[in-house]
Amino acid sequence: MAKWGEGDPRWIVEERADATNVNNWHWTERDATNWSSDKLKSLLLGLIVENEEGSCEVTEVAKVEGEASINNRKGKLIFFYEWNLKATWTGVSKAGVKYTGSIDVPNLSDENDMEDLDISVSLNKDEPETPLTMLMRTKGADNIRQVLGSYVGYLKTEFTQGMILPTANGMAKTTTSQSKAKLNKTQISSSGSTVAPINTGVKIPTCKFSMREKFLTSPADLYRVFLNQDMVQAFTHAPASVDGEKGGKFRLLDGNVFGEFTDLVPDEKIVMKWRYNNWPAEHYSTISMTFKDRTSETELKVDCRGVPDNEEDRTKEGWKRYYFEAIKQTFGFGSRLY
Repeated sequence: MAKWGEGDPRWIVEERADATNVNNWHWTERDATNWSSDKLKSLLLGLIVENEEGSCEVTEVAKVEGEASINNRKGKLIFFYEWNLKATWTGVSKAGVKYTGSIDVPNLSDENDMEDLDISVSLNKDEPETPLTMLMRTKGADNIRQVLGSYVGYLKTEFTQGMILPTANGMAKTTTSQSKAKLNKTQISSSGSTVAPINTGVKIPTCKFSMREKFLTSPADLYRVFLNQDMVQAFTHAPASVDGEKGGKFRLLDGNVFGEFTDLVPDEKIVMKWRYNNWPAEHYSTISMTFKDRTSETELKVDCRGVPDNEEDRTKEGWKRYYFEAIKQTFGFGSRLY
């Protein structure tokens, strides 16, 4: 049987089995600290917001301090996490002036609702004032809150595989969530959680849109840029994995973007399953890229379907900045976008 330790909210397991434990339950705890640290960094790094004043990006996650764990008590999962996060944001105005500031999240915890999360955004002391600071304090903070909510969803889905044990009637109990401070009180059900679980098969509202861009190169050369691993690493300025064949998979921008090539028509068309890593689990958009020869240039049409509604702006911004503009700058296929 199990008992509470003095002053310790975690379960202590005795070697002696409970006589009433007909299914030979084991109370287990899984440390999610290292996994959480990596997940938080990957979700925050590269986050972008833009408006008419310019754009801002989270360029470094300097501090991820804290811990996370999951306890299984008779088929019910109890989540605990406490994190103190510090990051750097870099802004670029429409005039090309760069600014640098910091982001502090001191209280990412299972005891706090996501809407109450304290996110402090500041500009470095030696930097001149800029409207980009307000952009990060508003839209930037909202996006940060969203991706941190995604972390909680992933913690409750990705990391919990194999932790639900059978109950007396052979059925698994509903996963529950509970804060560290309330472990010795009445358990609360998962329906009370402020973050919706990110589960496969759940329908979400999506949108579709198209983008067009012209590049000063041939369709063949532009087509190759998207399928050649060395070229992808060149324009993303980061390690990438690209298998440029039909059915081949790709992963780039430090794992923030990944997917699979589903159809390839050489020099004419690329169709792929594509997603950001913080989208609902296993949800992909369909991206169709069509290359049109316009004599002295190539027109690229990008059709996007199945993008989550709340990710439309971010997806458009990401394609413009990390694909269109980056490719032009790296290979000299056009001037900088303004």
